Amino acid sequence: MRREMSVSGTFYPSRALELERYFEHFSSAYDETSTLPDIKSRAVIVPHAGYVYSGYTANIAYKVLQKSGIKIFVVIGPSHRVAYEGVSLCGFSAYDTPFGSITAATELSQSLKERFSLLCHLEAHAEHSTEVQFPFIKYYFEEASLLELVYSHMNPHALSEIVDFLLSKEDVGVIISTDLSHFYALEEALKLDTICLEAVKELDVGLLHNGCEACGRIGVEAMLLSAKKLGLHPHILDYSTSADASDDTSRVVGYVSACFV
Repeated sequence: MRREMSVSGTFYPSRALELERYFEHFSSAYDETSTLPDIKSRAVIVPHAGYVYSGYTANIAYKVLQKSGIKIFVVIGPSHRVAYEGVSLCGFSAYDTPFGSITAATELSQSLKERFSLLCHLEAHAEHSTEVQFPFIKYYFEEASLLELVYSHMNPHALSEIVDFLLSKEDVGVIISTDLSHFYALEEALKLDTICLEAVKELDVGLLHNGCEACGRIGVEAMLLSAKKLGLHPHILDYSTSADASDDTSRVVGYVSACFV
């Protein structure tokens, strides 16, 4: 069973050539020597909107992640379409992208299922929060293997245990997917998103619940909990809003990328 593309042609281009131009544009839009920190990271937070809006912000995190040299990735994102309890992990053999398929990390999948009793909610995996990460992974890590975890209603502490387990393996990278505030005027969005950024900077879980609006807040909270336990230090890589691309400041969505080292 393959994980087929469900949002290609909408959130990102369906043709490899057009998609490659996006990545080339993202990388040429900033000076790598002054923008990218000289650090290695196996854990990042990235946005999941359409590439025209959040692709630049996400791309910076993947350029940092590329320095790690790892080739096994677990993408963790919220379910926008289906409600259920816990985390879904399905037994896909591969994940499709316009650049070709990514092989599933089957041994890691089995370990997760045995250790955490994860179930498969197949309908939850037509999910854009995770899928928009797959082309980035295939582009920057051609020989990568991948797992997709989609959560719905869940205790962040339970998800953090999964993150702890993944980061205990030196050859595994964790990608936490979230967007920030949705559809506020720009001034209000900046206020709300600043709370989220400060929470990440300070690893302050309490602050996440004091005004931060993020559709993937459970995943972010789990990552902050794990970072505190594992002694990881956060770095905000980029912040942007949809207004940067659309010039519409009346209803914006916020995006952040961050890494932990």
